[in-house]
Amino acid sequence: MKLHKESKGTIIVATLLFIIIGVLAIYFLKIWSLLVIMPLLVIYSLVFWFFRVPDRKILDHRENVVAPVDGKVVMIKEVEETEFLKGKAIQVSIFMSPLNVHICRYPVSGKVIYKKYHPGKYLVAWHEKSSTENERTTVAVESLTNHKVVFRQIAGYVARRIVFYCNEGDQAKAGHEFGFIKFGSRMDVFLPLDTEIICKIGDITKGGLDVIARLKE
Repeated sequence: MKLHKESKGTIIVATLLFIIIGVLAIYFLKIWSLLVIMPLLVIYSLVFWFFRVPDRKILDHRENVVAPVDGKVVMIKEVEETEFLKGKAIQVSIFMSPLNVHICRYPVSGKVIYKKYHPGKYLVAWHEKSSTENERTTVAVESLTNHKVVFRQIAGYVARRIVFYCNEGDQAKAGHEFGFIKFGSRMDVFLPLDTEIICKIGDITKGGLDVIARLKE
């Protein structure tokens, strides 16, 4: 199983803790140490599972908007996007549980025209105010169809580290990685009002594979 580059520090710490606690359990609890070691082994395995990088065949897209992450669609509504678009847009929000793949992917192809990191709170990721009050990043891409699409990584109650690798001027390719969020979080995508929304609330998405909307040419 291929692991994401962001896993290195977490896995080192998890390995050291597993060894230390395991040795202490064996020393003090003898045969009863299995009651400690087995649950720890499950948690240790889940750390590796969280940082997995699935092998996915990413297609080329022009007008399609693809799911930026694995997760569940929890919101589709018209909102006021005040940071970059400064106007009305359709917000599609996808919530990721700690068991989902947490690679963040471009939802559209085009050119990166804006990026910004915002420190903030750690409200639960499905809370509506998390989009504007939590730690988050905002990226805007001018799509191949000449639309401005904004998307936002949002830290949740558990997620405490967001990374994004894109820079203004980069070429964005729908479905390809631009960042990562550790342990439970959410992504919002802000689309033009005339966008054809294909997904619905409750849909389970596969990042980079599922088409969630279609931009007008």
